[in-house]
Amino acid sequence: MLLDFHSEIFSWIRGGLFVLFVYHLLIYFQNKSKLYLYYSLYLFALSIYLIKHVVSDAYAGIFLYTNFSVQFLAYAAYIAFARELLDSRTHLIKWDRYFEFATRILVVLAVTFVLIQVFFDYNFQTKAFAIVAPILSFFTLISYYVILTKIKDASALYFVIGSFIYVFLANISFLEIFIGAHAFLNLGVQPMFFVYLGAILQCIIFSVIIGFIIKRIEQKSKNAEVRLAVKLKEMEELKMTALQSQMNPHFLFNSLNSINNFVIKNEVEKASDYITKFSKLIRVILNSSSSPTSKLSEELDILALYVKMEQMRVSGGFDYVVNIDDNVNLDNIKVPPLFLQPFIENSIWHGIMKTDGHKFIKLTIKLEEDNVLCVVTDNGIGINKAKELSHMSQKRKFFGIEATENRIRMLYQNKNVKIETKDISDASKTGTEVSILFPYIAV
Repeated sequence: MLLDFHSEIFSWIRGGLFVLFVYHLLIYFQNKSKLYLYYSLYLFALSIYLIKHVVSDAYAGIFLYTNFSVQFLAYAAYIAFARELLDSRTHLIKWDRYFEFATRILVVLAVTFVLIQVFFDYNFQTKAFAIVAPILSFFTLISYYVILTKIKDASALYFVIGSFIYVFLANISFLEIFIGAHAFLNLGVQPMFFVYLGAILQCIIFSVIIGFIIKRIEQKSKNAEVRLAVKLKEMEELKMTALQSQMNPHFLFNSLNSINNFVIKNEVEKASDYITKFSKLIRVILNSSSSPTSKLSEELDILALYVKMEQMRVSGGFDYVVNIDDNVNLDNIKVPPLFLQPFIENSIWHGIMKTDGHKFIKLTIKLEEDNVLCVVTDNGIGINKAKELSHMSQKRKFFGIEATENRIRMLYQNKNVKIETKDISDASKTGTEVSILFPYIAV
């Protein structure tokens, strides 16, 4: 039975490989995942390689040109499949370049062996393959070692086990090149039987791995959806309360808009991360707004969380730098809650958002005699240009600034409170600088 390629066991293996090829190719057409494309190509190349044993003599000559070339193409598809399966671009950054290079070499070898048959003969191909095969086997074994040591995941382990089974059994079959076929035939088995056996065992293991991966992805998707639903519920619970806080309504609207955009783009992780920060910020704001004053250190913590959210929304991001003089004790300075947020928001949405290249906002805090000076500087388009674009008069202040200024004046009873906004643009740069001066009042 193991001597006849037309027997049931050989036929079942060839048929099973072909069915797996069609199945995974159809899955690829449905979800466009390269994982299924490369795996189906690998199975197709294996099927073509094995079908040579049952074709009629009229077509046997074709396989003199394709026998070794198909093996190289199968190996190239196998490496491409492994890169997708193991995500080597993330887990094996350096070694992934070797995988990519090996894939290209295999494609070149596939073409080269066809040319060898054209200009020489099949025996020359066999001798050349006898040189190349050990090199490929050595590269494969080294790759398995790297995978096992670098990727601590069950899928990587099963992948190496399945692959090693095939490599080991295939090399038994390739001993025919060195010891001849009679050594196998005398044992009542075709030399290629071990390739057949290794191929089907490997493909069964690979199919199981793909099944595990699909299940894992589905579970992650479900968990992400649950987390998102919980976060959205938290957001709804906080929305009405947040509207009563001292937060700029524009920021609230833009935040909800950003969450909606993340959901529409199916960026679930970003949406979840953004909602988490948003929920935390709302809670902090509600806690701080229960008191007419807060410590400047607490204000800066809230401001840092707000800036992180804005950095997620702004295309290309921006740098946020805080410089505090050594003689400033933030815990001893009393300020209105969220008094700096509107100034930072205006720097973002009326300044740096309208510029290209590197963007930054700098907050400087220092003491001037008995006063505290906070300076917000940005490299945006400048206050004058922003007013022109917004069709605002010179006397009208940006949204939120007037309310914040009134709160500061009420807290300090108009004692030496100065808020100055000036355009610092010149021939070499653009930007706006806002200075907030108020009396030093210890908590």
